[in-house]
Amino acid sequence: MLLAALAGLDFPGRVETCFYLDGCDDGSEALLRSAAATSRWPIHVTAGARQGGANAGRARRAALAEGIARLDGAAGSLFTTDADSAPARDWIAAGDAALRVADVVAGRIVRHNGAADLVQSRIELYYDRLHAYRRRIDPVAWEATDSHHCGGGANIAVGAATYLAVGGFRPLPHAEDATFLDDAARAGFRVRRDAALVVETSSRRIGRAAHGLADALRWLDSGELPEVAHPHAVVWQARGQAHARAAFATIDTPASRTALGMSIGLTEDHILGVARDCPNAEAFAMRVVPAPPGDPAPVPLGVAETVLAELEAIRCEAAA
Repeated sequence: MLLAALAGLDFPGRVETCFYLDGCDDGSEALLRSAAATSRWPIHVTAGARQGGANAGRARRAALAEGIARLDGAAGSLFTTDADSAPARDWIAAGDAALRVADVVAGRIVRHNGAADLVQSRIELYYDRLHAYRRRIDPVAWEATDSHHCGGGANIAVGAATYLAVGGFRPLPHAEDATFLDDAARAGFRVRRDAALVVETSSRRIGRAAHGLADALRWLDSGELPEVAHPHAVVWQARGQAHARAAFATIDTPASRTALGMSIGLTEDHILGVARDCPNAEAFAMRVVPAPPGDPAPVPLGVAETVLAELEAIRCEAAA
């Protein structure tokens, strides 16, 4: 699936493909070395020894380290995906276009035959709507017009210099992708979620990484209805981040700190201390806003959908 998609990429420039096998014993190494003999792009394979359980962050970090070693210094861009995934033909071109406006790009991940997984599709649609609502409250110049909520390692593009400055993917067994995007934003880099970058991934129920998509789909198959983030919690933080982003330029002014402190529940000294450690408004907005008061617990999906619809309706009426 992945090899066929990589062979069909529509990109005229130089591409190096680097695979890291994290203790694989399923014949992947032989398959990749055979494919390298006839590949359109150079294929580099590193077979790591098994080190306990599967570790998605360790594997992704090792593969990108190999990629950086083959770049000219810190020039160029890095793209990451998964073995059970297939990037669209224009994946690299779309990623390079997005990286001209942002520092890190998270593309859309489409599940193969995803419509069959009704609850997962509802979850994804809910988080897409919640992300869109957040951006209405806290717009940023580098966000895509056609955006989404995804932040999966199966579809991320990043400039090599940015990747190195962030510190790369942490060697975490799971959630290394979301952690990387959060680390980048907190460092002040522009993180864009762009639906123009498309990768199709499998809807398989068996996966090596704990707490990955395979585990989530298998759990949903049991008939359990999930709980999701409460809209009010996300909206409160988005409003705080919008306020912090706007206040950063005048943060040395006591009145600016007072107004921000009242809206997010922090002292002026705390706010100034955070601001002094931040290179720009993005880093400040991501770092200074705390968890919402009372930190609303996750709620059942149906409840969250209803609450979000009410918020969307209020905002539409206000705009009209």
